[in-house]
Amino acid sequence: MGKIATRDAYGKALKDLCEKNENIIVMDADLSGSTKTKTMKEVAPNRHINAGIAECNMIGMAAGMAASGHTVFASSFAMFAAGRAYEIIRNSVAYPNLNVKVCATHSGITVGEDGASHQAIEDIALMSAMPNMIVLQPSDAKATDALIHEVANVEGPCYVRLGRLAVEEIYNEDQTFEIGKGIILNQGSKVAIVATGYMVQQSMQALEMLRVDGKEPTIVDMHTIKPIDQDLLLEIAKTHDTIFTIEEHNVIGGLGSMVASTLAPYNLCEIVLHGIKDTYGESGTPSALLEKYELNANAIYQKVKALY
Repeated sequence: MGKIATRDAYGKALKDLCEKNENIIVMDADLSGSTKTKTMKEVAPNRHINAGIAECNMIGMAAGMAASGHTVFASSFAMFAAGRAYEIIRNSVAYPNLNVKVCATHSGITVGEDGASHQAIEDIALMSAMPNMIVLQPSDAKATDALIHEVANVEGPCYVRLGRLAVEEIYNEDQTFEIGKGIILNQGSKVAIVATGYMVQQSMQALEMLRVDGKEPTIVDMHTIKPIDQDLLLEIAKTHDTIFTIEEHNVIGGLGSMVASTLAPYNLCEIVLHGIKDTYGESGTPSALLEKYELNANAIYQKVKALY
């Protein structure tokens, strides 16, 4: 199967939505070529608004249009959409529970050579801490398309975390997605890997390496980080010795923290959190950075093997 960036799938999903729904407005902060929101201009150029390099203004305008009855998709790089515009999202979107979908691209260290200033590793923590906010991170093109369509039908604010890098496809056309419901990609035993975003692909590659050693972990794609799938987590915790969470995000406040806080009252199994260890990224190729921060398939293989 080929490789498609989730940001590319986002642009195509927007085009499809805007062709069918005249109530949708798309906004961008002068990065429509990179975020791929420009794709929807092929069908609805009059509903694409470039706010310029002014992310706070963009979110404020989006809130106003949402308050007037529109569904607004607002995009920029994750560092600026979630970081620079944080206070506006909190007070003008999440607090009044408005129908604004903040879809941020170029998240995590796989942004690559742009370096630490552009590598958002705190955005899940920022968005998840807001009441009313749904937080999603699809792993491939199919998941992105399906979840963006789901997001369009949800009343209220959503944060969708998308990537720059072209990634392997995981799902076929028959797969269904539901906000708040994780997907078991492989049913194994003893150890369960709970991954999100591009770490799902890396975990699936690690699975093949583990099978050579006779190890068969369960693999879960937790595409919805908030509201997290508590029922699935409890089921896994009752039937596995260890849950290993993996994310392209700071271990503080991300997927792992959400899993740990969900399961802590039950004390059912060991929980091991793995991600970026409370440090900033640096400039480098995506593959080199994944290796350095131990987020590639080989690192996952080594760490999960040790858990057995």
